[in-house]
Amino acid sequence: MVKSFHQRLAELYTLNKARELTRAEMDEFNHCLLQNAKFVHEIAYLENLSLMASMTHDVDWQHEICMEIDMLTMDPHAVKTKKPDSHK
Repeated sequence: MVKSFHQRLAELYTLNKARELTRAEMDEFNHCLLQNAKFVHEIAYLENLSLMASMTHDVDWQHEICMEIDMLTMDPHAVKTKKPDSHK
């Protein structure tokens, strides 16, 4: 799923190929880059948790994590950095 910030980042990149971005557009570009970094970090974090759950054979925990990954990737605006509850 393409997130709204990915789409806007592509638009701003394309604009910048034709002309310099305005100050407001540069601020928006930087905001999109920040959102992208948060999204990538969150996905990596959840994938690492999923690997840990798999290695410990905790199927229920792994299903919970996979649901979080699905929700994060399906929500077009989501970047929901959330720390896990104390597990077990």
